[in-house]
Amino acid sequence: MSTLKVIISGGGTGGHIFPAIAIANSVKELQPDAKILFVGALGKMEMEKVPAAGYAIVGLPVAGFHRKLTLRNLAFPFKLLNSLLKARKVIRQFKPDVAVGVGGYASGPVLRVASQTGVPSLLQEQNSFPGVTNRLLAKKAARICVAYQGMERFFTKEKILITGNPVRNDLLNSIDRDTAINFWNLDPQKKVILVIGGSLGARSINNGIIATIDHLPADVQMIWQTGRLYFDEMKNRLPQAVAERVLVTDFIGRMDMAFAAADLVVSRAGASSISELAILGKPTIFVPSPNVSEDHQTKNAKALVDKDAAVLLPDARVNELLGEASALLGESAKLQNLSENIKLFAKPDAARTIANEVIKLAQKK
Repeated sequence: MSTLKVIISGGGTGGHIFPAIAIANSVKELQPDAKILFVGALGKMEMEKVPAAGYAIVGLPVAGFHRKLTLRNLAFPFKLLNSLLKARKVIRQFKPDVAVGVGGYASGPVLRVASQTGVPSLLQEQNSFPGVTNRLLAKKAARICVAYQGMERFFTKEKILITGNPVRNDLLNSIDRDTAINFWNLDPQKKVILVIGGSLGARSINNGIIATIDHLPADVQMIWQTGRLYFDEMKNRLPQAVAERVLVTDFIGRMDMAFAAADLVVSRAGASSISELAILGKPTIFVPSPNVSEDHQTKNAKALVDKDAAVLLPDARVNELLGEASALLGESAKLQNLSENIKLFAKPDAARTIANEVIKLAQKK
């Protein structure tokens, strides 16, 4: 077989981008001479994160269609047409053997053009309720890799393969707590809460934290990823009395170090986050986002709660978050139980399994 060429498209959030990079890394491990090109949306975080991971990326001017009436929707058909033309040019020049879609705006034009030109496609669907883009693309896809049971409600059963969600390679680094505590310059005698509202931040979680942070117990410290949009506001509102015990950042580049330091994690219940926390065995309070289709984050979290593998706090009760977290930190047996049970949801070989499917599709072409 000649050199394998793979296009990976999609992005928008870390939940799409980091699994995509993990798939690319696994393809390169299996086929070191493989050529991989990413296609993302201009202005989105993949345009920064993908080159940082060592891969080339092409940006499309594609954008989402807003459900509410807005003037921005007037530009939607023009951006879509422009993106389809650019995607056609990229595929004609790169000549991929396989196109992989991970969800997000850019995967639509790329996989549509791929199917029209005879390039087999693989979809990677992270959530229990698929996004609009993947539902539209599924009819032409050759293989659909999913993380949850019951996805035949949305996709053709014969195309589905349950693989779990890939996680970024660096999270699998073996880092002890002392090294991580030292990395963040934290107090080794104090417990650590890690707050991550997703790669772009979560306003309600941030507001719930800042509203009650002056009650943070003296023996607890925090690493808090606010997201870029909320960083300045949260930093400015942080009470001086707790500032020494709260590390506020817009984005955490070393998530391996953050997870290694954490005794308890507060997180949205996106599928990618759940996969990472399961592999690492981290006790977690999930605060599902209420702003997602079919409330799928609540469904994601409940699957774990039902197995005593996590704690769920509804978004409407975020002002209780620090109180819940502080109380849980005092229950070491409960923390240990949560840690052991969430590990049962881990699928550490997801990226390699998907990479193998990519290679199989190329060989069938």
